Amino acid sequence: MRMAGVIVQSCDDPPSVRELAPGQAATFGRGSPHSPVDIVLPDAAISRVAGSVLAVEDHWLVSNLSSRRTYVIENPEGGGEFIKVAPRRLEMPVPFEFSRVVVPGSDRPAAFYVFAPQHAYADISLTPDGSADATRTSFPLDETAKYFLILLALCEPRLRNASSPVIPTAPEILVRLAGLPGAAGLTRAAINFHIGYLAREKLRVKTPDDAENTKCDWQRSALVSLALQFDLVREEHLALLTA
Repeated sequence: MRMAGVIVQSCDDPPSVRELAPGQAATFGRGSPHSPVDIVLPDAAISRVAGSVLAVEDHWLVSNLSSRRTYVIENPEGGGEFIKVAPRRLEMPVPFEFSRVVVPGSDRPAAFYVFAPQHAYADISLTPDGSADATRTSFPLDETAKYFLILLALCEPRLRNASSPVIPTAPEILVRLAGLPGAAGLTRAAINFHIGYLAREKLRVKTPDDAENTKCDWQRSALVSLALQFDLVREEHLALLTA
């Protein structure tokens, strides 16, 4: 079983990624030589140490160390869903599996992402004593999430024709999903981000030995192969691609 915990990822290009096991924390803020932070938000309006993220099993806690600024935690997979973190609020639990932490800046807000990919769900079958059996699924996919639409678009050619060698690129996926309510706000960069998230956290595809010397095409190919092999996307899912 994969270890529980959360992942913190910056919005830099390339992004920095930090994995937190339960009990581990990551700080964020402007930082300084005397006050280093794990996630640097280089804005003069942001405190040197603006807050922290603490991993707790399958969720996480956020602390706002600012005395005046309110932070916002957005759910990019939801319909505008967000929560506010008041100044000086410590260890506030965050319920979202995929979150965008937004910190006010001087010209525009700074942000970073937090993933809690190990959420547990009760089994629909009951144990003999009448209690639900909390069973983790091998590949915990949310069929209402944007990443599932992207996975479905990747697999669409093979679902429609099993012999098709076509694996859509990020720009092609962007065109394919345009106009779908569940894909609102997607960009090419966001699609690549979700593909990386699927490969690393959701389907946990194996990285080839020569990955550093190859393009990221291996991720798309591996995702399609694994998703179809285990019926994670099926022909009936194609209805989700209809506006």
